[in-house]
Amino acid sequence: MPALAGRWVTDERFAVPQDPSFERSRALQDRLHDLVPGGAHTYARGSDQYPEFMTPVLTRGAGARVWDVDGNSYVEYGMGLRSVTLGHGYRPVVEAVSRAIADGVNFSRPTTMEVAAAEDFLSLVPGADMVKFAKNGSDVTTAAVRLARAVTGRVKVAACEQPFFSTDDWFIGTTAMKAGIPDAHVATTVRFTYNDLDSVAAALAGDDVACVILEAATATAEPAPGFLAGLRALCDRHGTLLVFDEMITGFRWSAGGAQAVYGVQPDLSCWGKAMANGFPLSALAGRREYMERGGLRTDEDRVFLLSTTHGAETASLAAFSAVVQAYRDGDPVGRMEHAGRLLADGVTAAVAEHGLERHVRVIGRPSCLVFVTGDADGVPSQAYRTLFLQELLRRGVLGQSFVTSAAHTDADIEHTIAAVRGALPVYRRAIDAGTVDGLLDGRPVAPAIRRTAAPRFIDARVS
Repeated sequence: MPALAGRWVTDERFAVPQDPSFERSRALQDRLHDLVPGGAHTYARGSDQYPEFMTPVLTRGAGARVWDVDGNSYVEYGMGLRSVTLGHGYRPVVEAVSRAIADGVNFSRPTTMEVAAAEDFLSLVPGADMVKFAKNGSDVTTAAVRLARAVTGRVKVAACEQPFFSTDDWFIGTTAMKAGIPDAHVATTVRFTYNDLDSVAAALAGDDVACVILEAATATAEPAPGFLAGLRALCDRHGTLLVFDEMITGFRWSAGGAQAVYGVQPDLSCWGKAMANGFPLSALAGRREYMERGGLRTDEDRVFLLSTTHGAETASLAAFSAVVQAYRDGDPVGRMEHAGRLLADGVTAAVAEHGLERHVRVIGRPSCLVFVTGDADGVPSQAYRTLFLQELLRRGVLGQSFVTSAAHTDADIEHTIAAVRGALPVYRRAIDAGTVDGLLDGRPVAPAIRRTAAPRFIDARVS
């Protein structure tokens, strides 16, 4: 294993850290808490999601690597909450954005770039006739809900029991972090279970649901045979619109998202994250008969669908066009999956060598891997997860998952496997002792969406 930024020495089996410092990062993190509620602009990026005294504040990235203010270098996973598939600073995207912004970024009328971007997008998504761009995933999922309510004349939303759909009341009201949301809003959303058509049928039985919304697949769950087709049939039978959340699956399962992979077309679909390689862009797409309700060619009551100052600024649209070209010219999904398979095989082998198969696992689609950490009884544990994160950080690996990008090289994967090999003896000691006490510095990480703030009082066994 070659030395990395002077912070590594080589042993026969794994890289050994030279006690990386986080002093400047900790000071900046404290300052962020003074200035920004939660110390970050996304809950998943919060300091409570990382070991207490190891919260890197980053300065730059290149490919699959990032650097923090203390000079530490890491192989990064998760890649901007799955928003970066081509790598940080991907040159064709940077160059396309530079050319675009040199001519201005926002105008009083649409630009030719909006035409080109819409044509590019619709060429990738066979079930969509029209698209409208925005900035955040929550913008477009909530726009889809509003549109479905207008089309059906119904209020209820059936949302799958999956982690996240929107910051708006119709979804956040179903979580533990629902302070400030009226009970009447909470009552408009019902839940159903993924891969369980009976639970969907029960939710739709009253013919009063405007839409069903779900991720067609997740990092940890693929659709069972017939599930998506059965979902489509149930929605048609009950006059309910089917909405796919393609935030994660889009440009990671394929350029055309999960609907292209599984062959089931929704009425509406919501996109974001990787479509502009980290630049802020999202999209609502769907059938013309529904999308036109937000336009000027309708005889129906108009829907205030999306109207944003920055939705079609040229920088993000230029980034999107460059991403589309990269997917046409090459195989980013194939490269992500190659890296993921190498990583899963290597980590699984290392775990087996230490007899930790019941305690550490890598699961999910190769392009969207996550690791599962269990305690001495094999029960998912936040404390043991934190210990694993801590030891990976010490060895130059940053990430709450093993989600890869097309920029992850074989050398990056080898580095990561070496870091895991170095972390596992510490994990083994914790398993043998039945506790992380004496091995974990600080408090365990906590669920990002929770009712109370203090992570110290979160049950360490909550997954």
